[in-house]
Amino acid sequence: MPIERPFQPETSPASGDGEFLEVSLGPHHPSTHGVFRMNVVLDGEVVTKLQPVFGYLHRNHEKIAEQNTYLAAIPYTDRLDYLAALTNNWAYVHAVEKLAGIEVPWRAELLRVVLGETTRIINHACLIGFLLNDLGTSFTPLLYSLRERERLLDMLEELTGSRMMPNFFRFGGLRTDVPSDWLRRLERYLDDGFKRYLEEQEMLLSGNEILLARLQNVGVLPPELAVAAGVTGPGLRASGVNYDIRKVDGYSAYPSLKWGVPLGAHGDTYDRYMMRVKEMHESVKLVKQAIALLSEHDREHPPAEGSTPVYNNPAIKNAGLRPKAGEVYGRIESPKGELGFHLVSDGTNKPARFRIRPPSLINLTPLEDICLNQTLADAVVILGSVDIVLGEVDR
Repeated sequence: MPIERPFQPETSPASGDGEFLEVSLGPHHPSTHGVFRMNVVLDGEVVTKLQPVFGYLHRNHEKIAEQNTYLAAIPYTDRLDYLAALTNNWAYVHAVEKLAGIEVPWRAELLRVVLGETTRIINHACLIGFLLNDLGTSFTPLLYSLRERERLLDMLEELTGSRMMPNFFRFGGLRTDVPSDWLRRLERYLDDGFKRYLEEQEMLLSGNEILLARLQNVGVLPPELAVAAGVTGPGLRASGVNYDIRKVDGYSAYPSLKWGVPLGAHGDTYDRYMMRVKEMHESVKLVKQAIALLSEHDREHPPAEGSTPVYNNPAIKNAGLRPKAGEVYGRIESPKGELGFHLVSDGTNKPARFRIRPPSLINLTPLEDICLNQTLADAVVILGSVDIVLGEVDR
């Protein structure tokens, strides 16, 4: 367990002779979304000080990866943000491909977009359900969100063989191609069941008076602070900062696709909620465009018998991948923000250095700032709107 310095008793500036109340939330508390601890000092119900405490879940991921081959590290990435395992795979193989100069077939790039945006939809649907549960007003939206997640996980399990730990991306492509009708069924679901879910959600939640009262003007993150703290992803865009790595870096097939980058105007908890709602709409557009391009590609370039249209070089499947000595930082726009891998190669088949830049950890940097002068009940909701998974915070 981490060694921490306890809060020192302080005299309340309001009364001059009282003391603040120290309250510890976690590490086992339903509102901390995992083994995470928040020590808060309260003046009545108002937060005057907050200290996040990490380290209860550290699994030595980075050092383990340095003892294994580049290929053997892929399954460990599944266990970072375990709600978005496929994008964890993607960020890591993207970094290795930059390091080793590996090209990816166009068909595989399009399928990566399909899988990445499907993962984003799953993540955002869960976030909205959990956020409503944190409000303490309704448990039902979480059940509806999990229902849609299960439907998408059914399809991902059919493709990858696993619901949460797929180990599906490979250097130069994907492990296997998709079944012949898989893309058509995914598109049909997005146009039917998931479309109804989004419409019901916006009708019942986005304008709900309780939700508006609890989320608007609560936990405001100014754009200057967001940038200074290194916040990325929907939390940064909710503060009005137009920064999306899919646009900035133009990696994979994203430059060939058209979609918008939703932006907030106030940087409060409500804007962070709405970012997820709007981004799900954009992700649906991206998936449908990628599927259309895949159909066009298959018509123009039917795969030859025995070919691997989602894998560039079968020879690098084995543990013999040995990038030249050097270092690289590869990043993608994961559902929670910038997920990056800094790799150093010494010319062997194992990374000499392996470091992860996880958005869940970095996005917690301004947590105290946005919780100050809010009530304890609001601090719980603010934490929920940051959207963290502890496997990515502690690694």
